[in-house]
Amino acid sequence: MGNIYILGFMGSGKTSVGKRLAEKLDKRFVDLDEAIEQKEGMSISDIFIKKGEDYFRKIEKEVIGEIAKEKDIVVSTGGGVVLDSNNFEVMKKSGITVSLLASPEVVYERVKDSNLRPLLDVEDPMGEIKKLLFERAHFYIKSDIIVDTSDLSIEEAADDILEEMNA
Repeated sequence: MGNIYILGFMGSGKTSVGKRLAEKLDKRFVDLDEAIEQKEGMSISDIFIKKGEDYFRKIEKEVIGEIAKEKDIVVSTGGGVVLDSNNFEVMKKSGITVSLLASPEVVYERVKDSNLRPLLDVEDPMGEIKKLLFERAHFYIKSDIIVDTSDLSIEEAADDILEEMNA
């Protein structure tokens, strides 16, 4: 089996579910954002502030390419990784893609107290969540597996992914 890439909007559960899935499959877990932070020596928020989103997306693409060369890992990606179609192709060629979805209201509740969400540092975060979800929806639905985590625990979401993988 190739890699398993967990995609989805911020607050959909990518990291939590990805870690649990990796445990269940006895695979190594890689958080794409953490890999980018290590490579750049600064937080994602600082990269956005100091170097801009275009620079961040360039580095994200480089790191996805490096990670795709590894085998049998579970990768939690950033919410916007799908904005570059090449990233999606690289992930599809080296494994399976799993999109986690959640309603805008659930996303907002999960991320509202975080100061680590540079894209939501706006006057109307709920409006921004809805806009970004709408813009990215057609990317997320191209995944091999889609799970709505709005009403699921981390355990239930990981189990749903495993069921779909074994179907």
